[in-house]
Amino acid sequence: MNLFLLYLLLLKATATTFTGGTTLPVIREEFVVERKLITDQQLSKAVAIGRLGPGPNATYVISVGYYIAGTPGAIVGYLAIISPAFLAILFLRVLQGRTERPRWQGAIKGLTAAAAGLMLANAIPIAQDAITTTLGACIAAVALTVLASKKVDSLLVIGGAAIVGMIYLR
Repeated sequence: MNLFLLYLLLLKATATTFTGGTTLPVIREEFVVERKLITDQQLSKAVAIGRLGPGPNATYVISVGYYIAGTPGAIVGYLAIISPAFLAILFLRVLQGRTERPRWQGAIKGLTAAAAGLMLANAIPIAQDAITTTLGACIAAVALTVLASKKVDSLLVIGGAAIVGMIYLR
């Protein structure tokens, strides 16, 4: 794949979303469904790798770039992650003082609800690919319950699930 096109597609995902997790639907649609450059399994691995390391949730975009185009793809993924931050500086200048207005608050709430719906819609196919055993379903249920309680860091949940998977899901 052309690296410039890869950059533009990853930039589209990172620039049109508000947190690292909301890039997932855009990336899945573009690279798994439309272009078939990676699989749901590879995307799941990329997300897991991104969550295991330090930094923002969007770091999995680097792994997606790597799966598609090797080391140059990883570099392109990194550039796609940092580019919106530079654009945000300009955007914040334009919005300065306006975000407290009710109309902008409503727009932000609407965008957040839409992003949550997109993440849920795209989580189902990824879960179907990853949860293939009863034990896998139990791990997913426990992880969801623990994460919903907001009392345990997600890194600990992912690490614990990885350990259980290594022991029992060989």
